[in-house]
Amino acid sequence: MKADHFLLGETAWCPGCGNFSIRNALAGALAELNLPAEEVLICSGIGQAAKMPHYIKANGFNGLHGRALPPALGARIANKNLKVIISSGDGDSYGEGGNHFIHNIRRNPNIAHFIHNNQVYGLTKGQASPTSDPGMVTGVQVSGVINPALNPLALALVLGAGFVARCFSGEKEHLKETMKKAINFEGYALVDILQPCVSFNKHNTHGWYKNRVYFPEVSDPADWSAAMNLARQWGDQIPLGVFYNVPRPTFEDSLEVLSGEPLAKRPFEPNDVADVQNEFL
Repeated sequence: MKADHFLLGETAWCPGCGNFSIRNALAGALAELNLPAEEVLICSGIGQAAKMPHYIKANGFNGLHGRALPPALGARIANKNLKVIISSGDGDSYGEGGNHFIHNIRRNPNIAHFIHNNQVYGLTKGQASPTSDPGMVTGVQVSGVINPALNPLALALVLGAGFVARCFSGEKEHLKETMKKAINFEGYALVDILQPCVSFNKHNTHGWYKNRVYFPEVSDPADWSAAMNLARQWGDQIPLGVFYNVPRPTFEDSLEVLSGEPLAKRPFEPNDVADVQNEFL
């Protein structure tokens, strides 16, 4: 299967946007994993990155701003045979969706979460996002960002995420291979993807990232302390790779009712829930 099999329609992204590389890497990952399009679900919230379900040939769901995780979790509960992927931005996932981000790491559903981190709100014209660097000037933060940036990888590690990785849209082959690992991981997998926003972030450009990213040697992906040290590196050097990879029991495996046939494929009779429905009349 070729990556082109999963590419769908024309995009509305700005020329030079990092989303193009992320889309191509995702299509390549799905193709190399030989996943049938009908067995893949891509969920998103609102934003430029969240348009991904429109541009990949698979099942897609656009949620509300910051609400990509609830439908993704619902889909996994209903049909555990689906490969569920979230493709959304830093504002959508870490800002409006921060509460869902935190608690779904606790739940540990079998979901791959790909976050397009351009350190700015790209759809709503360039406000600072939770990951914007201090001092960055925007059309809203005219004197520069005053808050420290959120560190999503360190946060995920502290909360107990089993798969934590960072990629860069300019390293597409590495991104594709990391996506494949995340999709196959049993549990919640976070991949924070650094990418330029050519229209609204003139600070964190493609060149800015390219001059800083590097691939450290990760000798033991189960070493939490080493992973945390990598996650906290930011500035002149920014490490890429899978920092942590330790599976633990998933949310679905912890629910006995989900064993056996997926809920979506079990027989259902509306009359079976008539008594419950009538309570609301």
